[in-house]
Amino acid sequence: MSESTDNQQLHTQALKIANYKFQSRLLVGTGKYRDFQQTRAAIKASGAEIVTVALRRTNIGQDPGQDNLLDYIPMDEFTLLPNTAGCFNCEDAIRVCHLGRELLDGHNLVKLEVLADQKTLLPNVIDTIKAAEILVKENFQVMVYTNDDPIVAKQLEDIGCVAVMPLAAPIGSGLGIQNPYNILTIIENAQVPILVDAGVGTASDAAIAMELGCDGVLMNTAIAQAQDPIMMASAMNHAIQAGRMAYCAGRMPKRRFASASSPLGDTIGS
Repeated sequence: MSESTDNQQLHTQALKIANYKFQSRLLVGTGKYRDFQQTRAAIKASGAEIVTVALRRTNIGQDPGQDNLLDYIPMDEFTLLPNTAGCFNCEDAIRVCHLGRELLDGHNLVKLEVLADQKTLLPNVIDTIKAAEILVKENFQVMVYTNDDPIVAKQLEDIGCVAVMPLAAPIGSGLGIQNPYNILTIIENAQVPILVDAGVGTASDAAIAMELGCDGVLMNTAIAQAQDPIMMASAMNHAIQAGRMAYCAGRMPKRRFASASSPLGDTIGS
């Protein structure tokens, strides 16, 4: 089999998370949109198959008197990923995961997110590890948001998390990947999918994450707060695909000095 064929097969491989398989490597959230109609339109434009939902902020049936997101993002069309956004301790995060499982008829795939404070929204790593240990024992399939520390990322994998999701930069900051070498180290040490979560601001940030070798990228604010969320969702879709293709193709080495596109030796008349 040729190297080109090997690279093509790598590019077309499905994203495997626990017992799920996905063709899209872009995961999107549902917050900060104008309304549920815009939410749906942007998600469709993104091509995403996994949609994460903050149970403390979005109604998926816990409030019968309010508009239900599931009427716009049905579970027969998307894989719902309930998340614990807004939780600042282990106990609250576990409670929210149980609520999600109850509302979604035993659905076990969750995104664990335990925050340290309101200002930075950085992870509370100690409570994240505690919650992950408990949830894994309770048969949840845990995709976990964490900082970009390779040691912590490996600990969470060893606990049994089905995917580890290090931040690129603080939630909602749009700063892009601030520590690419940390992310690269996490990827090199991992046996589970690594997905950048938080901090992406535009399409080039998503492409860089994929070029590093990330298995996917999760984003919300970068799409929802763009001037044209639907156009930005489409841009992110293309960026994820381009970044993945570039990673699979293998970039040229960086060099300090010029290297002529046309060789100087064996030229006509030489």
